[in-house]
Amino acid sequence: MGKAMSKTAVIAHFSKKFDLKKKQVAAMFEELASLSYKEAKNSFTLPGIGKLVLVNRKARLGRNPKTGETIQIPAKTVVKFRVAKACKEAVLPKKPAKSTSVAPSA
Repeated sequence: MGKAMSKTAVIAHFSKKFDLKKKQVAAMFEELASLSYKEAKNSFTLPGIGKLVLVNRKARLGRNPKTGETIQIPAKTVVKFRVAKACKEAVLPKKPAKSTSVAPSA
């Protein structure tokens, strides 16, 4: 795997691709992030990439790894990102199709 693109590299790429100033592109990404934070409670979708959703987790029992003591973990709401099917198909290699045909017997 190659090295991940930095924020600066992403901004430079979009700046060059759409012939915009880097400050304009950076402002666009900041506004996109701000909008996604604000709208996450209603689920925020980036078409073709994925969706930010809030998920309610139930209260559960956990274990303190240091002492081994059982502890109660309270219910809470967490933010999750669900990757879109189109993104998965574009990024992950296709698995070869399984052959389900039965060989003829002699």
